[in-house]
Amino acid sequence: MADRVCVMLKGKIVEHGPVADIFANPKHAYTQRLLAAEPKGQANPVRADAPTVVEAGPIKVWFPIKRGFLQRTVGHVKAVDGVSIRIREGETVGVVGESGSGKTTLGLAILRLISSEGPVMFLGQRIDGLQSRQIRPLRKNLQVVFQDPYGSLSPRLSVAEIVEEGLLVQKRGLTYAERRNVVARALDDVGLDPATMDRYPHEFSGGQRQRIAIARAMALEPQFVVLDEPTSALDMSVQAQIVELLRDLQQRHNLAYMFISHDLKVVRALANHVVVMQNGTIVEEGQAESLFAAPRTDYTRALFAAAFDLETAEADIVRD
Repeated sequence: MADRVCVMLKGKIVEHGPVADIFANPKHAYTQRLLAAEPKGQANPVRADAPTVVEAGPIKVWFPIKRGFLQRTVGHVKAVDGVSIRIREGETVGVVGESGSGKTTLGLAILRLISSEGPVMFLGQRIDGLQSRQIRPLRKNLQVVFQDPYGSLSPRLSVAEIVEEGLLVQKRGLTYAERRNVVARALDDVGLDPATMDRYPHEFSGGQRQRIAIARAMALEPQFVVLDEPTSALDMSVQAQIVELLRDLQQRHNLAYMFISHDLKVVRALANHVVVMQNGTIVEEGQAESLFAAPRTDYTRALFAAAFDLETAEADIVRD
């Protein structure tokens, strides 16, 4: 879109010029890092005998459309319509699709944060019929990291208070000192200095805030984590760091991830298996490597073209 580019670092413009010149011959080291920054690498391998952590479906989440003075139901929005999914220990299942395709609704239904129809199994136990009080002990094993690191952290709480929120509910026997130790370990686990735990979210960058959100989830030692577009609000260089962090945490703790995203470059770097959703249904799924190499449906090919044609265009600028 741009004719000229200005590259900023710590409040100062460190390089500027025509788009073609900056992309073809970046002079400043920071510009070079930005242009090279992209989630890279491959998903962690999954053991052949890895147990199933989550198995759900077919799941339906229909929202009623009500009209008239009496608010009668005249139809439904089929946000999720007969979707099935299985995620094993140490596996990342990427769920992709355009906005409104039902990705986040599916994740919230599996976590039992919204009601749905259809079986949801966690470690062989059916949880979709459990009441709030019955499912509460399982919450420590079912965690979520939200999209917006600016909106998902309370500005009124310190980092320590944010990370220990779940501990106050799930591990009530811990003393204040023990909770502080757990918070310190969680922050260290995500690459943050535990000495910063008494600071507030506004004192951290976007990438650091997302690390805090990840630490909050990891403090409870979960087995299954829904990652709802956790890199979409971050710049490219920080995206790559968060992807590396998520891979490292998964490998160390054998975590099962459901990774929701519309950023196919991030999905390609993190997912073992990919599910493509459109209008609340699955239109295609398969092993990530095979799906990226040879998508079968027109919709999947269109998604990939939208994501990866941009890569070709950027490469053309550099070559020109």
